[in-house]
Amino acid sequence: MVDIGSNSVRLVAYAALERALTPIFNEKVMCGLGRGVVTTGRLPEDAMRKALQALRRFRALCEIMEICDVEVIATAAARDAVNGAAFLDGARAAIGHEISLLSGGREAELSALGVMSAIHEPDGVVGDLGGGSLELIEVHGGSMGRGVTLPLGGLALMDASSRSTRHAVRIARKAIEETQTLAKLRGRAFYAVGGTWRALARLHMRQHNYPLDVMHNYRIPADDAAEFANLLERVDSEALADIASVSAARRPLLAYGAIVLDEVIRRAKPKEVVISAAGVREGLLFERLSEEARAADPLVLAARELEQAMARAPGYGDELVAWTDALIASSGLDETREETRLRHAACLLSDVSWRAHPDYRASQSMNVITNSAFVAVDHPGRAFLALVAVLRHAGPDSEGALPVRGLLTTRLLERARLLSAALRVAYLLSAAMPGVLPRTPLRMGDGRLALGLPDEFAELASERLTSRTKALARLLGAEAAIEAAAPV
Repeated sequence: MVDIGSNSVRLVAYAALERALTPIFNEKVMCGLGRGVVTTGRLPEDAMRKALQALRRFRALCEIMEICDVEVIATAAARDAVNGAAFLDGARAAIGHEISLLSGGREAELSALGVMSAIHEPDGVVGDLGGGSLELIEVHGGSMGRGVTLPLGGLALMDASSRSTRHAVRIARKAIEETQTLAKLRGRAFYAVGGTWRALARLHMRQHNYPLDVMHNYRIPADDAAEFANLLERVDSEALADIASVSAARRPLLAYGAIVLDEVIRRAKPKEVVISAAGVREGLLFERLSEEARAADPLVLAARELEQAMARAPGYGDELVAWTDALIASSGLDETREETRLRHAACLLSDVSWRAHPDYRASQSMNVITNSAFVAVDHPGRAFLALVAVLRHAGPDSEGALPVRGLLTTRLLERARLLSAALRVAYLLSAAMPGVLPRTPLRMGDGRLALGLPDEFAELASERLTSRTKALARLLGAEAAIEAAAPV
């Protein structure tokens, strides 16, 4: 994907066109094509030169990586400028491929598809803030409304207001009050897409000493987001703590992105602001998938791919899934659909750090899982996946020292303890080798947790296995037993 935006030109290369996208290369050049378009009507000459140079480099990189499927899109700046068509002619020659010039409505639709591809069951309004425009569109599960585009991109608003934040507030307020797309946002989520809003959220994350460094699906209560946006409107960005985490080219746009976000919250009263790292590019690729592929769960697919690449016995995770399915079913525990998918993903990820020294497997699991490019999982869910893997390696006594523990509800924390205890039984029982778990069922019944060992596996019984089975039984409020099982 090559994205010729109003603020930057970006190349993102993916391993394949699939439901769980795996980026293998990502480069952005801040060109500022949209700078001055509102006031002059033209793309700046220096910005066009910089963009064409970037596109020539991207073409060479695609050839080096032997990429044969290249999608190139252009958005507001090229769409609105009088010299946009001439620039696109040069851009086609530079990149060596056709370029799709997106309308504002089309841009909104693709942003919605991007959010639907990367946020599990979204419900609210997507706002995609670029350098030249703001696209708004309602989403609910797998459906979307009609998109609108407003001239409120960071560069556009800066130009239209002559760099006066007070004037920018008036412009943004008038445009936002006149759109009907936000009318049904009250009490729902506002999905913020775009680099300026991600930069704003990164500053918010640093200010709060947040335990994760993952931007996608970062959630800020609306009142808190409005207060922080108001601060960014009033304070020189260079004076802010942790401003070094934002690129120098992005900093001047922070105040204008904050103004737009503040006005959206003031007008529409959402419940929370949710940062989405997926937008137009991911939406375009999601649109190309079959209906069957779109319906697949990208979290479970990504977890399975990581297991295939990093686990000692790929495929063992699926046996864990089936083994814990039977345990949950027999225990009578109520498990929501969301909890089921998290449990399945945790089973698949539970052995990805086996190559590390035993003393460091827990910490490596934490690093791999909390920082992997998963989508369709919120931060509490990501913390659950990491905590299960850590406790499976380090045992229940290591829980208190983990900063991500604070992201979990009491219920999700208890489910993490339960699943990790079950995994500690499974790995000790089977040595992470396939073929054992399907023949050694673990089930609840009549207040007893029974681990069945058929004759062929009778020698696997040990004091340590009994101890771990009893630890799991205590979490279930049951008595533990290891008993002979009928042949499976």
